[in-house]
Amino acid sequence: MEVLEIREVQAKDVVISPRPVWKCRTCIMYGKRPNCPPYVPSWKEARELLKHYRKILLIKFKIDVENFEEEKRKVLRWLLNKEKELFKKGNYYSLALFPGSCNLCDTCTFETEGKCKMPEMVRPSINAIGIELSSLVEINFNEPVLYGIILVD
Repeated sequence: MEVLEIREVQAKDVVISPRPVWKCRTCIMYGKRPNCPPYVPSWKEARELLKHYRKILLIKFKIDVENFEEEKRKVLRWLLNKEKELFKKGNYYSLALFPGSCNLCDTCTFETEGKCKMPEMVRPSINAIGIELSSLVEINFNEPVLYGIILVD
């Protein structure tokens, strides 16, 4: 995993709609992870939340698709560490958003038992709360990358 770019974006430029949430419904992980619908705030709540932020960080990560699960896990941990770093610098409401479903644990107890082992570390998926990533970046599905977002200020 390698950070390719960290870009500051105005929160007002983020498009939030029901479209990504409906797309989530076609995912095999729908309803199986705590950061996916229906367990996350609605797109309407997310739209309201973003009104209280001025900027976000958009982070582009290069990953090795051959080791996708481990690479994604590294991305999630990086985002959580950056969120913590920003908090320590006085950005008390910094909030990371994950690319896709959570895979912090090797085996997800939420999926099997309905209870997460690390609920304090789970963050909503970008799509799950209605953020149209395509409003921020040109998505190239041939590129081995993941995007993360951190709401900052």
